[in-house]
Amino acid sequence: MSVTTKEATGKVVKNEKSKATKQKSVFAEFDPLKQKRLTILDHTGKIVAPEWMPDITDELLIEGYKTMKFARMADNKCVNYQRQGKMFTLPVNRGQEAVVGTTMAINRDDWACQAFREMAALLFHGVPIERMFMQNMGLEEGAVYDDVNATPMSVPIASQMQHACGIGHAIKYRGGKEVVVAYVGDGGTSTGDFHESLNWAAVFKCPVIFIINNNQYAISAHRDVQTMTPTLAQKAIAYQMPGIQVDGNDMLAVYRATSEAVEHARAGNGPSLIELLTYRMGAHTTSDDPSKYRDKKEETYWEARDPLARVKIYLESRKLWNDKLEKAHEEYVNRKIEAAFVMASAMGPNTVVELFSHQFAEMTNSLQDQMADLQGYLLWKEEH
Repeated sequence: MSVTTKEATGKVVKNEKSKATKQKSVFAEFDPLKQKRLTILDHTGKIVAPEWMPDITDELLIEGYKTMKFARMADNKCVNYQRQGKMFTLPVNRGQEAVVGTTMAINRDDWACQAFREMAALLFHGVPIERMFMQNMGLEEGAVYDDVNATPMSVPIASQMQHACGIGHAIKYRGGKEVVVAYVGDGGTSTGDFHESLNWAAVFKCPVIFIINNNQYAISAHRDVQTMTPTLAQKAIAYQMPGIQVDGNDMLAVYRATSEAVEHARAGNGPSLIELLTYRMGAHTTSDDPSKYRDKKEETYWEARDPLARVKIYLESRKLWNDKLEKAHEEYVNRKIEAAFVMASAMGPNTVVELFSHQFAEMTNSLQDQMADLQGYLLWKEEH
């Protein structure tokens, strides 16, 4: 089976799907109760577990790296824009770009339900960078993804997990073969929404792959003070679904585990849980100061495990990437980012209609009444 994927660069990639179902299961081998973690490409850029190497084309591998680089540059630029007062407070993605492996493993008609640190995954799935900029500027149009099966950022922690279950349940009800990838942070696993979602998906065998982006901090609270379990992946056991902990800075491991979970869901076997052990190299948001709760030694340790660096080294070792290609891609991304910012900035403030029009396919009577009340109030305010 193959899938055509249009990623952030606009290039169409032919991806021969992983043959994970014909290989030994990583979920069976890497038992989270034994604290076993899947790593394929280590932090030095070497393949350390060739037996688990996914069936991935060189072209897809390159496009995955290019999207990670795109996300890193866009994220850095967003922080700069925020410091200049051109964007509002926003989450920082730096260090978590290997999450791109999750959407590399799905089709364009599948769904992605983001938390707020999945920029690389969303870019690969087809969400335009200008929409992300608009959302960070507080514009309603930033949450409108034309022809992309993805949900906008959901600020209430873990609420997107329930949205994913709703979509997954609808897919199953209609007899579809699509899957849903839903993301949550380690802090989100302490919420009721997280557990309710896993329970619902398990009971009704919804085709949902739950991704825990474990960057080890819920703002300033370390994972150790949130739960007594050695891993977050083992929470899957209570809901009778496959669970695995993966090196979340290893794009290949992320892709391999997600590919297997996708095939599991498409076969009608229900949900899976994947914990990506990663690290938020930047601040929680642009209003946060991580130096108050993290030490430099810890940050230095994780900087040496940068997800971009290991993929780049691996690509260069195989003669698939070089400094010339890197420079050309950086120039392309810079032009793309600048054009996207100009487009987003030109949108102007939200109109009253925009505040109400994106809730349902057709605006309900209640929303129409609310909109009319607000318009009436604003008109009265102008006259007085």
